Amino acid sequence: MKELTLVVLAAGMGKRFGDRIKQLEPLGPNGELLIDYSVHDAIRSGFTKVLFIIRHDIDEHFRSTIGQRVEKLIKTEYVYQTADFLPVRSGDFGEREKPWGTAQALWCCKDALKEDFAVINADDFYGAEAFDALSRFFEQPAGNACSVDYLLKNTLSDNGTVNRGVCMTDSEGFLTSVEETKQIAKGADGVIRGTYKAQERILSENDTVSMSMWGFREDFFDILRKRLSDFLNGLSNDETKAELTIADVVNEEIKDKKYKVREILTTSRWFGITYESDTEKAREILRDYVSKGVYTAPLR
Repeated sequence: MKELTLVVLAAGMGKRFGDRIKQLEPLGPNGELLIDYSVHDAIRSGFTKVLFIIRHDIDEHFRSTIGQRVEKLIKTEYVYQTADFLPVRSGDFGEREKPWGTAQALWCCKDALKEDFAVINADDFYGAEAFDALSRFFEQPAGNACSVDYLLKNTLSDNGTVNRGVCMTDSEGFLTSVEETKQIAKGADGVIRGTYKAQERILSENDTVSMSMWGFREDFFDILRKRLSDFLNGLSNDETKAELTIADVVNEEIKDKKYKVREILTTSRWFGITYESDTEKAREILRDYVSKGVYTAPLR
């Protein structure tokens, strides 16, 4: 069987909402975490390995909580994101302690990945249909990569604004842009507004958005090297906050018309717990899935 790896972005673990760590919030009827559902769905869809991107300072805590749950189910490996693991200028940013965003997080995996791989966030729920779509893409790739995208209306929060990568596609279903749009929310007038490059943008509930669920081939690391190098070479040595996302890299590649990224639209319901008040809604959705037989409780 061809090896297929699920890369999980978890280096942000430790960012709290309320007084708790959101990735460790028990949400399923039997205390399941959101990552438990992602791993469960990935295994059912044919994934053979999970690779967690974490930080050294959360290593022990991560392995003793999430890690030990996943290791019982699937081959599991770990990679560490550090601020000094860069393709160029690694010694030039002496004041920099914060990592450089999700593009650099993925770059830290370059020696650990020699096969096709998908990327997700650790604290998001994507749904079984989304993982099935990823698996089918790798069976017969129609493009260099894919993005499993959602309808904007299925990703909004009732409890505050959200940031989303708003997608545009051509007539053949390939992405033409992924634009990181911030502070998206539906107003009292029913209009969905966000901000792109400091300008207000009116959005439709049926716009498609990236939720950081990607499918890539191994050659994506050649692209990462170039884009991350260009990004770093454009910064001053005292830069402490700039970041480069995977969506930024993909957007630049497709605009140069060098890279074909297939948009795979899913009607699955995405949800996360951006705000503490999102937790009860998440529990309600998962209880409903269990009552309908989509998942078992306990999860197995």
